[in-house]
Amino acid sequence: MILPILFIAPAREKGRGVFTTTDIDRDTIIEISPVIVMSRDERKLLDQTLLHDYIFEWGDDPVKCCMALGYIPLYNHSYRSNCEYEMDYDEELITVKTVRHIQAGEELFINYNGDWNNETLVWFHTKP
Repeated sequence: MILPILFIAPAREKGRGVFTTTDIDRDTIIEISPVIVMSRDERKLLDQTLLHDYIFEWGDDPVKCCMALGYIPLYNHSYRSNCEYEMDYDEELITVKTVRHIQAGEELFINYNGDWNNETLVWFHTKP
């Protein structure tokens, strides 16, 4: 499920991003998407490709990963995101919901750390 008010468009200095055509209230579920879960061995292969930038660690054991379907791989990162995501390991789903009111035309962000306001540096900000 992806709300029909969402769309993909160029995002300043970030390639593409997810945007909204209308205002969205806080605590609104905007997307629920299935994931494809991959093993440790499959992750090692993915880590050698561009897909490494689009996968999520999956489950309690971070050696597994998943590729989310839908728009989820295209949400850009922000340390003060306006959305958060939740992983349902049993159903193999990721849900994205807003954490504040979002205005029409605004880009939607998630925090790649998992918690919407976690300011721990993510992997691409820690590279030398």
